[in-house]
Amino acid sequence: MDNKVIARKKIHYRIRKRVAGVASKPRLSVYRSNGDIYAQLIDDENGHTLAAASSRDKDIAAQKVTKTEKSKLVGAAIARKASEIGVEKVVFDRGGFLYHGRIKALADGAREAGLNF
Repeated sequence: MDNKVIARKKIHYRIRKRVAGVASKPRLSVYRSNGDIYAQLIDDENGHTLAAASSRDKDIAAQKVTKTEKSKLVGAAIARKASEIGVEKVVFDRGGFLYHGRIKALADGAREAGLNF
């Protein structure tokens, strides 16, 4: 594996030691690949994914915008899905990625759509 990937994994393990989601306050887990971004609401106690959104969803992928703007749309989509299942507060898990760029855009989009973390 690449040294950069190993470093990210170590950071992610360190974050996961402290961050855990429950049904009332699930973990908003984010994964960023080179082309796409994915977000999930996870209940770690039961091991269930409550909701998921990604830049590969049809309504988001159809839009011709930058990857950062798509990340903001994914944040809004996951917040909308969270409100549908009755979740208002989440714990943010950046997945070992730095909190800037697309990760920050996703978080900002989720906050603007009404998610608290």
